Amino acid sequence: MKAKQGVIEILNKVLTADLTAINQYFVHAKMCSNWGYERLHHKVRERSIDEMKDADELISHILYLEGVPNVQRMNTVHVGETVPEQLKLDLKAEQEMLTLLSDGVVHCTKVGDFTTRHMFEDMAKDVDEHIDWIETQIETIKQVGLENYLAEQIHKDS
Repeated sequence: MKAKQGVIEILNKVLTADLTAINQYFVHAKMCSNWGYERLHHKVRERSIDEMKDADELISHILYLEGVPNVQRMNTVHVGETVPEQLKLDLKAEQEMLTLLSDGVVHCTKVGDFTTRHMFEDMAKDVDEHIDWIETQIETIKQVGLENYLAEQIHKDS
């Protein structure tokens, strides 16, 4: 099936953001593991894997639309040196992704590509949930203090 005008370009922009997020979250997860924050390690690693699944879906969809997935391009990976810095950088990445997906929904509606629009809407719901989780972590740190928050991150959820 041939893609409608501009859809492959938007899909590749979302793919670029996903490939960047995979790496950013993977590094953050490894850092959390190294620091002994197992709960955070598993949560952030899970998010990296979710981004890999999204990238897989995007690549398949681009190929379905007879386009070429651009996997050579990646944005700057921002690595936080502390947990609060990581959370802020991940929040920024997710907010940028939400904007990209929202723009994609608008474009796909305009050109009549409802399958891609639906895919972007599903991804946006997932991004919304992750933004909520990150904002909750940042607020929890404000309320209980960084030391208390980090002490809770040492053990993995059962």
